[in-house]
Amino acid sequence: MFVSCAKIAGTLYAILGLFAGSVISLIALAGGFGSNTSGSGAIGAMIGVGSFVILPICYGAIGFVASLIGAWLYNVLAGMVGGIQLDVQ
Repeated sequence: MFVSCAKIAGTLYAILGLFAGSVISLIALAGGFGSNTSGSGAIGAMIGVGSFVILPICYGAIGFVASLIGAWLYNVLAGMVGGIQLDVQ
């Protein structure tokens, strides 16, 4: 029950990490190639590719764990308090 919520949230956070990694990758590449020092283009490329790969994994894992804890905590508190009641007309 908790894991289904965590899987969805982890996937959404991984997609968000992909977008963030893309932006950071472009910034790192532009900064690396715009620098006057030798070898900075290769360093910018490594940081760019690393952020494109690492950020989605980190964002997805953190989103999965945080939503797993949040769903568990909600279910514990809803059992104690009685949950959320909605009136639909």
